[in-house]
Amino acid sequence: MINRRDFLKTAGLSAAALAVDPVGAFTASAKVRKETAGANRKINLAIVGIGHRGNENAKEVAKTGMANVVALCDVNMGAKHTQEVMGMFPDAKQYKDFRKMFDEMANEIEAVLVATPDFSHFPIAMRAIKEGKHVYCEKPLTRTFHENQLLIDAAKAHPEVITQMGNQGHSGKNYFQFKAWVEAGIIKDVYKIDAHMNGGRRWHGYDVNIAKFPEADPMPETMEWDTWLMQAAYHDYSTKFDEGNWRCWYDFGMGALGDWGAHLFDTCHEFLELGLPTEVGMLKADGHNDYFFPMASTIQFKFPRRGNKPACTMNWYDGVTNFPELPIGYGKSEASDVPTVNGQAYVPTKLNPGKVIYSNDLIFKGGSHSATLQIIPEELHKEMEAAGKLPGVPEDYHYNHYINFFNSILGIEKPHSPFEKSAVMCQVMNLGVIAQRLNTTFKFDRATGEIIDNPFANALLTGMPPRKGWEDYYVL
Repeated sequence: MINRRDFLKTAGLSAAALAVDPVGAFTASAKVRKETAGANRKINLAIVGIGHRGNENAKEVAKTGMANVVALCDVNMGAKHTQEVMGMFPDAKQYKDFRKMFDEMANEIEAVLVATPDFSHFPIAMRAIKEGKHVYCEKPLTRTFHENQLLIDAAKAHPEVITQMGNQGHSGKNYFQFKAWVEAGIIKDVYKIDAHMNGGRRWHGYDVNIAKFPEADPMPETMEWDTWLMQAAYHDYSTKFDEGNWRCWYDFGMGALGDWGAHLFDTCHEFLELGLPTEVGMLKADGHNDYFFPMASTIQFKFPRRGNKPACTMNWYDGVTNFPELPIGYGKSEASDVPTVNGQAYVPTKLNPGKVIYSNDLIFKGGSHSATLQIIPEELHKEMEAAGKLPGVPEDYHYNHYINFFNSILGIEKPHSPFEKSAVMCQVMNLGVIAQRLNTTFKFDRATGEIIDNPFANALLTGMPPRKGWEDYYVL
């Protein structure tokens, strides 16, 4: 193992080129990009799903000044939580069914933003790609491994279509810092990653002795429930499924892992070239049941050697008291760069969402979204930083994911989180949810894309067949 003095010396050499011109290590600044894009026409955009997260997306889109919102679609148009966005774009045509929107307006739409529940991302994104429309889809892309693979294949079959997953930190400071530190040899030989999200979840008040789905509730007059269900098996309307509560249930959501994994795994997954695991297993499943996600989960993903990169274990922790063991010198748990959720600011907890990355030479801690990494202990980080050994992100770098998407459509740059990359990370999370659902451990064949020692788990890669009328969305 290299000692700290030797590492400082070698890191300084490998980072020298980046340290001379740190701005040159990255793409053009946000300001330059936006000014360049501003000289071009606005992009005709449709937004599907305009309540809650879709509301936040719509506001971010409006801030860019780069889109002309021509259509709004939501199964509950007229509900209180969709009114604000309808008022923001009064000239946009309104629909309750995205299929009708495409049927009537395909020639007027250039791009689609998808912000519906997890399970319904797939048919909307697939229809957009087939129609030749650029698509920005919230994370996680799909609820099943197979659906993600279909989106990967569709994107490859339509290279003219720009795709972007909505893990917005992938256009933030952490993205460019992580990339620079890997290229400079600061981050190398990573053998373990602990990722954690320990906030309270919606299902934490549910009865884990559940024996059936909730009883039907009176349905809002403005709700198109059959359209909300899309390709999923029929369920009676319940408030425990509606307005974000869908995330609790295996049939509709991806739990805490699907909600936060894309914000915590993303840079590790891309720049460490993790790909798909060879083994996934449950180390903890408190309150396990057949309907909704555990009260606490610890999931272990094992990745093999990749070229000169060592085998790596990634552990996921959720549950309000299910913390990973923190290294000596970890310091304070920060909650920086966590955006508002449904208009509400994130409330810091004892251990805020983040990750600890272990390599042979250094240990790193990071937060969520665009929060940058720090070397543990803090004194070593400061020493390396003062010596000019750590390439960084320019202080005036204020970029965002939506501008990257729109600029990619305009041919100015490339998307940071296209489906060909982001869907593979989502497949990792799909495998984790299968382990949660069955409370089991299984081996996965990266070459064949199959779970090789558990036929029940392997069947869940595809999941239930779509409802009648939705079959064509599963055909490229």
